Amino acid sequence: MSALERDGRVLRCRVSSGRHGTLDGAAMQEVTAALEKLADTDPADPDGVGAVLLHGDGENFCTGGDVRAFAGAEDRYGYVHDLADTFHAMLRPLVGSPVPTVAAVPGWAAGAGMSIVLACDLAVGGRSTRLRPAYPAIGFSPDGGMTWTLPRLVGAARARRILLTDEVLDADALTELGVLASVVDDDAVADEAAALAHRLAQGPTAALGRIRGLLGRTWESTLDDQLAAESDSIATCAAGPEGTEGLTAFTEKRRPRFH
Repeated sequence: MSALERDGRVLRCRVSSGRHGTLDGAAMQEVTAALEKLADTDPADPDGVGAVLLHGDGENFCTGGDVRAFAGAEDRYGYVHDLADTFHAMLRPLVGSPVPTVAAVPGWAAGAGMSIVLACDLAVGGRSTRLRPAYPAIGFSPDGGMTWTLPRLVGAARARRILLTDEVLDADALTELGVLASVVDDDAVADEAAALAHRLAQGPTAALGRIRGLLGRTWESTLDDQLAAESDSIATCAAGPEGTEGLTAFTEKRRPRFH
C-alpha cells in the first residue's frame, strides 16, 4: 500500500502503520522521495501541491520506531545509526518544504512521532492526544531534530524539562505551548486536519513558502539581514502572479482566487 495520496492540491503522507502507529520504514523512504521532488516544483503551478498532510493509519499518529527490532539487532550502533539517518533524510525536506505542512495527530505521538509533529508547521489534535519524548524510557537520546525544534517552539528551559523528565504532554498543555494549532473531538481530527491542509493549499503557495523560509532563517539572522530578506521577499511577491491577484481582488472587493 502506497504511503502517498494526492487529494486535490494536498499531498497526503502516511508515516506509520498498524494499530499502535509504528514508524514505517518503507513509507518513510517513499515520503522522503516525494518531499525532495516537491522542492523542485513550481509553486505557481495550479496543478501542483499546495500543502502536505502527514498522518498515520491507526488510532495513534506514531509511537516511534520498532523497539523490538532495536533490541534484536546484532550491531545496535550500526542499525540505529542507519535508521536515524533514514529518518533524518525525511525530516530535512519536511522542515524545508516549500509549502505548508500539517499533521493530523490522534492518540499518541511518541519518540519519532513527536519529532515529526514538532517538524510540521501546524498540528491538529484530539482531546486524548498525548505527546511524549519516550527516548529516555529506553535509555536513548532523541533523534528527528527534537533537540532542535522543541526549544525553538517552547523555549530552552521548558524543552530541558520535557526531555530530561520524559514528560507526557496532554492536549491542554500542547495547546498552551503552541505545539497544537487546534484541538477537536477525537473522531474529528482527520477531517479537521484535512480541511486545514486544503485551506492552506488554496492560498498563495509561493508567498506561504517565502513566509516559511523567512521564519526558518530567523534564528540565525541578524535583524538587518532579516529586514533585507523581507524586503526582497515582499517585493518578489508584489511583482508575481499571486501578488497581482491579491491586489486586484482587494481593489475589486472580492476574495482572491490564487488557484
